[in-house]
Amino acid sequence: MNGFGWQVQFVEQQLASWAGVCPGTNESAGKRKSSRVPKGNVYLKTGLVEAANAASRARGTYLRDKFYRLKARRGYKRATVAVAHKILVAIYHMVSQQVSYNDLGDLYLDKLNKNHLTGNLVHRLERLGYVVTLTPQQQAA
Repeated sequence: MNGFGWQVQFVEQQLASWAGVCPGTNESAGKRKSSRVPKGNVYLKTGLVEAANAASRARGTYLRDKFYRLKARRGYKRATVAVAHKILVAIYHMVSQQVSYNDLGDLYLDKLNKNHLTGNLVHRLERLGYVVTLTPQQQAA
């Protein structure tokens, strides 16, 4: 990095706010209140949301995996806006650094924290009434 990482992050935040896809929070004294997504640039926001909808249907991509993980927790519309935000940030980095898009793949988030995923899957099986014993798979020589 060039030592100006905080400036790049600040520009990303401003761009997301201008486009109307920034994550918003309205919390006071530990109490969460309803917060709406800002209006922003209507044309850009519409295009980003449509691109997010299309990305959520493309098989084997990072954005589809991210969408379904968020949808399970937050709902369809919030997940769509979050993916639109990810697309905008990716576009910003591609234009500012003059690089092409490199999709991380649908297994990226699983590989990121393997122990966390394993614990979640074991817990889900135990809730269904199974006794789970984990043994590592032997590596072929």
